[in-house]
Amino acid sequence: MSTPGALFAGLMSGTSLDGVDAVVADFSTPHPRIVSSAFVAYPAALRQDLLSLNAAGHDELHRSAGISVKLAHLYAQATQDALSNHGLTADQICAVGCHGQTVRHQPALGYSLQLNHPALLAELTGITVVADFRNRDIAAGGQGAPLVPAFHDQILRAADEHRVVLNIGGISNVTDLAPGRPTRGFDTGPGNMLLDAWAARHLGTPFDAGGRWAAQGRLDAGLLARLLDHPFLALAAPKSCGREEFNLDWLDTQLPTGLDAADVQATLLELTARSIVDATLRECGAPQRLLVCGGGVHNATLMSRLGALLPGSKVVSTAEFGVSPDYLEALAFAWLARCCITGTSGNLPQVTGARGPRVLGAIYPA
Repeated sequence: MSTPGALFAGLMSGTSLDGVDAVVADFSTPHPRIVSSAFVAYPAALRQDLLSLNAAGHDELHRSAGISVKLAHLYAQATQDALSNHGLTADQICAVGCHGQTVRHQPALGYSLQLNHPALLAELTGITVVADFRNRDIAAGGQGAPLVPAFHDQILRAADEHRVVLNIGGISNVTDLAPGRPTRGFDTGPGNMLLDAWAARHLGTPFDAGGRWAAQGRLDAGLLARLLDHPFLALAAPKSCGREEFNLDWLDTQLPTGLDAADVQATLLELTARSIVDATLRECGAPQRLLVCGGGVHNATLMSRLGALLPGSKVVSTAEFGVSPDYLEALAFAWLARCCITGTSGNLPQVTGARGPRVLGAIYPA
């Protein structure tokens, strides 16, 4: 196979359902560099439509297909914005990696469903698209997630320091980068998902900015104990999860009557922090450095709690190592697209549980 060009684009729209992150990355050196980036927010109506598809409902096939078309147009806009921000043109990009929007993740049943229309995206952008990254791993007996630990290993591993990379999106996941040990990774449980949903219900805002509302509440020990008793949190790695396990319907079944909404938010923040730290210590041991990315890095209250629960670790943003915490996952999907184009495996079997390394993704030529 011929050597591809150096520029790849990556798109990520995660379980937080806030919008599309886009990057153009230069892979001409061992450490890829983000050349340009862009963000396109989801319209409120689209976000609600996506939320509704996480549970059984009326006419799901038609609704899913229509949303996939809308997503393709948003993905194309984000891609074009990233190109325009650096004066680039489509013919300079080898391929764009597009994860799609996850609405069902059921690896135990043999599938993971991301809404996407990669053929339309290729038509709209004039760029080859690589999509459907998870299902090849699932077909090989894996979880299909998390997929970014292989990329973390490439750019954030250090020979002389035990690092754990923590991505706090809707779901939290960690990558264990311990010297002398194979890279491992897994989902730890809820990240921003419950925090955002509770804020939307009671504040009418998409998230609790900086964790300030949570900081005003008081931890409810009884509620926290019930939430921490969720079966997923006790599972050993490899494991992955989604909205199927952690959602407002589940939370409502755990709530006592009369609890102040701010106290619930404070308790949900502690659930996120404790589930991350408990799983990290149990599976990885205490790291020397916890490198945080994803939307949760901007939640000062949550970052403070992580530091308090890991007093022997330095809790820092990936920005301190030259990687934008907001665009690291989009960069990872640019890398995964490059792996697919070059016929290189993109999964780590010890992370996902797959039977072996696999080339991930399906190619839709421009």
